[in-house]
Amino acid sequence: MSDVLHLTRELIARPSVTPDDAGCQALIAGRLARAGFAIEHLRFGDVDNLWATHGHGGPVLALLGHTDVVPPGPREAWASDPFLPEVRDGLLYGRGAADMKGSVAAFVIALERFVAAHPDHPGTVALLLTSDEEGDAIDGVRKVAEVFRQRGQRIDWCITGEPSSKAALGDLLRVGRRGTLSATLTVHGVQGHVAYPEKARNPIHQALPALAALAAKRWDEGYESFPPTSLQISNVHAGTGANNVIPGELQVLFNLRYNPHWRAERLESECEAVLRAHGLEYALHWHRGGEPFHTPEGPLRAAAREVLAAFTDGALPEESTGGGTSDARFIAPLGAQCIEIGPVNASIHKVDEHVRVADLERLPDLYLALMARLLAD
Repeated sequence: MSDVLHLTRELIARPSVTPDDAGCQALIAGRLARAGFAIEHLRFGDVDNLWATHGHGGPVLALLGHTDVVPPGPREAWASDPFLPEVRDGLLYGRGAADMKGSVAAFVIALERFVAAHPDHPGTVALLLTSDEEGDAIDGVRKVAEVFRQRGQRIDWCITGEPSSKAALGDLLRVGRRGTLSATLTVHGVQGHVAYPEKARNPIHQALPALAALAAKRWDEGYESFPPTSLQISNVHAGTGANNVIPGELQVLFNLRYNPHWRAERLESECEAVLRAHGLEYALHWHRGGEPFHTPEGPLRAAAREVLAAFTDGALPEESTGGGTSDARFIAPLGAQCIEIGPVNASIHKVDEHVRVADLERLPDLYLALMARLLAD
């Protein structure tokens, strides 16, 4: 059994449902300490974070990942126990196999090999892990980034191991992510009997034109490789369950995924202007999940393009800013250039999550080649 397959299985066997790390970081810290890394544990609330470094000064190359996983759902729906890793027909099954314990294990193996081959490498190579990526993302990399900002910790390049590939390992290079902004809107009305609407005020009727305006609004035409900004209404709730009662309140949840044309504050103002224009009596709570980031052409993208082409028989990867978001949104504001490279994402968060063993066994070489290209060439 290969080193990376063995370590991935060890990590999957620890049921680290967010925010519980279940001992994953302690296992990794022990290995990297033996390889000569300085280890720092940063625990905030119920969240474990690990910062492991080797070398001194700049440039600083950080590998970014998470040890937490989403809940497995009904275990009887899985062909095998989600926390008892099993290889079947060339696939490794288990919760976190693709998202992202396989990448984390590959990071560790690549780091061990890199410092063994280049003990006196220039700059600093680092690993940053959290157990709060799949959850609220409050006490994980967001909080670590605040600590780094306060103490002047520099990060020049960041490689996140999120499962980014579409059909084959290395066919996609993520060079940015959209921002995410969520809202909880409460529209206030006056409850009453449906037969006497003049004595009530129906918040559903009042809100529908405003919600239609928000949903139909063309926010922008996109930005470089980013798609246009999108607003999606995800939940609508009102009423008592009775068909003869006008509700007194309506609650709506919506989310915006936005490109670098915008910052959260401007989007909030635009949305509230629409609500005010429709005369609503409302309360609105915003949650800023993270601003968009984009890595321009430079050493990191050039190195990634060259390395991935070598791993895909010369085919250049698609360079994309699609998908949801990642913890890199907290590292980019520190001044870091950020990319994401990882295994195929077709099974993430699903029953019978899996990763190809052949892809998993190539991942350490891919990350090692990137480290060598950036810090040893």
